[in-house]
Amino acid sequence: MFYYYDSTYILVLIGLVITMIASANVKNTFSKYQKVKSKRQKSGLDVANYILKTNNYNDISIKKTAGSLSDYYNPATKQVALSDSTMNDTSVAAIAVAAHECGHVIQYKEGYFPIKIKAWILPIVNFGSRMSIPLIFLGIIMSYNKTLIDLGILLFSFVLIFQIVTLPIEFDASRRALKVLDNSGILDSQEMVYATKVLKAAALTYVAAVLSTALQFLRLILIFGGRRRD
Repeated sequence: MFYYYDSTYILVLIGLVITMIASANVKNTFSKYQKVKSKRQKSGLDVANYILKTNNYNDISIKKTAGSLSDYYNPATKQVALSDSTMNDTSVAAIAVAAHECGHVIQYKEGYFPIKIKAWILPIVNFGSRMSIPLIFLGIIMSYNKTLIDLGILLFSFVLIFQIVTLPIEFDASRRALKVLDNSGILDSQEMVYATKVLKAAALTYVAAVLSTALQFLRLILIFGGRRRD
C-alpha cells in the first residue's frame, strides 16, 4: 500500500513482521504436535464425523481439500473441508483443527450472534477490500479530493471491523472444539494441553491480521489526516 517511503511506512513493516511471526508460530506448533499421535488413534475425519453425528447435523458433509492448514467450513455449501494434513492423520494437531472447524458448524446451527454480524457486513467488506485503495489513489490523482479519500478510508475501516468481529468467532470455535474433545474423552488430559496450544497458535494469526490491518489504517489516517489539516 503506497509504495513510496515515508516515516509512517514503519507501521506497514511492523504489521508485516507481526504477521510473519504468527504464521511461522502456527506452522511450527502444528508441525510439532502433528508428530504426537492420539492414544485413541482417531483421525481428523473420525472426530469431525463424531461431532456432526452426535449433534445430528445430517445435512453437513465433509470433503477433502488440498494443502496443509487449509481447513474451513463453508456455510453456503454446508461442507466441512479438511486438508490433507488433517483428514486421515491421527495426530493431536489434526484432531484439534478438525474439531475447530466443526466448532464453526455448531456456531451457525446455534445462531451465534457474531456470525450474524459477520454475514451482515460481508457485502460491504468485499466491496471495500476491492475499492478502498483505488478510491484513495483516485482522490490523490484528482488534486487530493477529500471526498474520495475519506470514502476510501471509510471502506478500508470495514475490513478492519470485519477482522475484529472474526476474532471472537475464532476463539469461540476453539472453545467449543476443546469442550467437545474434553467431554467426549477423545483426547486425554495431556493431549488436551497440546490441542489447546495448537488452537491458540492458530487464533494468534487472526490477532496478527487485526494488528496488521489496524496499523495500515492508522497509516492512512496519519498521511491523509495531515493532508486535510494542510
